[in-house]
Amino acid sequence: MATTRMDLDGRPIKPITICMIGAGGFIGSHLCEKLMSETPHKVLALDVYNDKIKHLLEPDSLPWAGRIQFHRLNIKHDSRLEGLIKIADLTINLAAICTPADYNTRPLDTIYSNFIDALPVVKYCSENNKRLIHFSTCEVYGKTIQSFLPKDSPLRQDPAYYVLKEDTSPCIFGSIEKQRWSYACAKQLIERLIYAEGAENGLEFTIVRPFNWIGPRMDFIPGIDGPSEGVPRVLACFSNNLLRREPLKLVDGGQSQRTFVYIKDAIEAVVLMIENPDRANGHIFNVGNPNNEVTVRQLAEMMTKVYTKVSGEPALESPTIDVSSKEFYGEGYDDSDKRIPDMTIINKQLGWNPKTSLWDLLESTLTYQHRTYAEAIKKAMVKPTAS
Repeated sequence: MATTRMDLDGRPIKPITICMIGAGGFIGSHLCEKLMSETPHKVLALDVYNDKIKHLLEPDSLPWAGRIQFHRLNIKHDSRLEGLIKIADLTINLAAICTPADYNTRPLDTIYSNFIDALPVVKYCSENNKRLIHFSTCEVYGKTIQSFLPKDSPLRQDPAYYVLKEDTSPCIFGSIEKQRWSYACAKQLIERLIYAEGAENGLEFTIVRPFNWIGPRMDFIPGIDGPSEGVPRVLACFSNNLLRREPLKLVDGGQSQRTFVYIKDAIEAVVLMIENPDRANGHIFNVGNPNNEVTVRQLAEMMTKVYTKVSGEPALESPTIDVSSKEFYGEGYDDSDKRIPDMTIINKQLGWNPKTSLWDLLESTLTYQHRTYAEAIKKAMVKPTAS
């Protein structure tokens, strides 16, 4: 902290105030940690809950005391939002409904949360000349061109038909009755609005498209650090199955392909965006790790091996079972076949590349989840005695 931090162009980095919406979530908690421990910046942390950042708020003797303030609010209906954006230099919007099972069972909530509720944030930033870093999703790409080619087409092997590029890849969604695309559509529309605000009104913006950021405190293990009911994203679903000694459910055979990046690697990229506005403004960035590409079935097999190592528990005799997407997610579900990010733009603008292997990020995540689950079970077994 005593050494002056320099940006990528060799200029001293000035401390700024950041209004972080959704600071109490998985990504927000890791970003707050990084900002408090390694930068001089101040954070106005906005969220409904603060469980995942309590260790940063208490006690007052922490070295960053006074540089992070928690404001408990819901951006849907809180008049304080504009005032907090006004006193900040930068706003980071992490708020979203981003659980696949909700996309076709709660499509209205999904659309409102990811588009309607984000509108005031964009408006206030634009009207008050405040910089915005908006978190979108890799789902805005939808399906790849490859998925529409004949199975025997040699073009299916050409990366041009499946690697996803921020500036050239089309956004291809399913039919309207496939409400699973409500999330991707809402996210794409708010991206288009932000881009238009930049073009017409001079809004300084950066859009982040995360590709499956994974690590400790990720959402959610049902009944432990999230609701008792509900279906989280694939890696958390598998973690939940492993912790409860249940077979891992492979939706439609687990043939979809995904890439995964370690949260600490991804946060390094976000800090580069924060501290290098001249290089980040006006850009959309894929933030993922194309080297960690697996099918969902391969992910299940690797997670089973990693969990056996970190827990000391033997794998189940039948560690996986196949289920249909209709059975698992309900009517109206659809999926993208591959999500592999092109990294050219972020590497050119910010010099960022991910470092952590899939095995290592799974080991870190499952070690944390195994410990957290064991502590929760132990706490539940300790009943308070009558006085």
